[in-house]
Formats: sequence, C-alpha cells, structure tokens
Amino acid sequence: MPRLIPQHYKILIKVFEKAGLSVSGEEASHIKMNRPDLDRPIIIPKYPEVGIDIIKANLRSAKISREEYFKLLADC
Repeated sequence: MPRLIPQHYKILIKVFEKAGLSVSGEEASHIKMNRPDLDRPIIIPKYPEVGIDIIKANLRSAKISREEYFKLLADC
C-alpha cells in the first residue's frame, strides 16, 4: 500500500467531496465539511501541504479507509 504524503488542501477537498461530504462552512483559514451520517464535521486547514496526522484524523472522522482514500485520490 502506498504511504500517506502531505497534500494541498484543494486536493483534499476534492477527495472528500467524492466521498460524499460537502463544504458546510469556512472560517478564516479552515474549511468545514460534513455528511449527514457523520458524528462531527471534518476540518481542513488551508495549507499548501496538509500534514499526515491531519489527513489520518479526517479519514477516521469521515469513516474512509486508506484503500478508499487512495482510490479517490487517484480520481482527482
């Protein structure tokens, strides 16, 4: 399996949109995305390189597996 690497925030937004999330708000340097079946929204900071720890936490919150993430990432 490929390893996770930091990604630009715009790429992550596209990945999570393909997973069914939608942008539900934006404040300063953070974007909030949500889906009705999630317990809490995910937050994506507007960084040129969003760190691996943030990506992992968002995948966990969005209930997306690593395999699904890499499939969605390949489509972007």
